[in-house]
Amino acid sequence: MDINYAKFLPLSEATFYVLAALREPLHGYALMQKVEAMSEGNVVIGPGTLYGAFAALEKQGLIEKLSEVERRKTYGLTDKGQLVLAEQVRRLAVMVRNGQFALSHLNAGEAA
Repeated sequence: MDINYAKFLPLSEATFYVLAALREPLHGYALMQKVEAMSEGNVVIGPGTLYGAFAALEKQGLIEKLSEVERRKTYGLTDKGQLVLAEQVRRLAVMVRNGQFALSHLNAGEAA
């Protein structure tokens, strides 16, 4: 699958966690709880934000509605969503490596 990542990346922190949480199908409330737990409380998504994100991500083809039972909609990650998430993780890994390098050189300079 050929994807133009530029139109999807970088992901916002909330979108990143939504996609990461959807490695297993989840409904809205479970996803809100999972995002908060995965982010160690750094990202808290309310219902309005979440359902807006669901609509946008579904329109972009990154997630899909898998089922709907009594207003409880379960979503999952599409192949395209998985590729976009993987590219974001690759980009973040580069940032982390460079940040660690910069900090290690700052700390080495302070010790001198």
